[in-house]
Amino acid sequence: MSIWVTLEMEVAEGQFGKLEPFLAERLPAVRGFDGALSITVYYEEETRGLLIVEEWLSKEHHAAYIQAISDNGVLAQLASFMTASPKVQYFKRLVI
Repeated sequence: MSIWVTLEMEVAEGQFGKLEPFLAERLPAVRGFDGALSITVYYEEETRGLLIVEEWLSKEHHAAYIQAISDNGVLAQLASFMTASPKVQYFKRLVI
């Protein structure tokens, strides 16, 4: 069963114009990473809130992705656009 990951963060003032092309360039690689099923990005202009919703085959697949982007510097680049570290949550879909 897949897992859903949400990442909530606040974009630093004046940084969204740089963040958007950064994401557009890198999201194809995320979507192609082993175990990635879907990645959707939402932005709320007024609060500068960014929400990334991801579906992965497993928590281990997501952990391998986080390790890869930590090692190659992409995670640090992403963090440079934000006011703080993201709030990360893992969810299992309930079939009710």
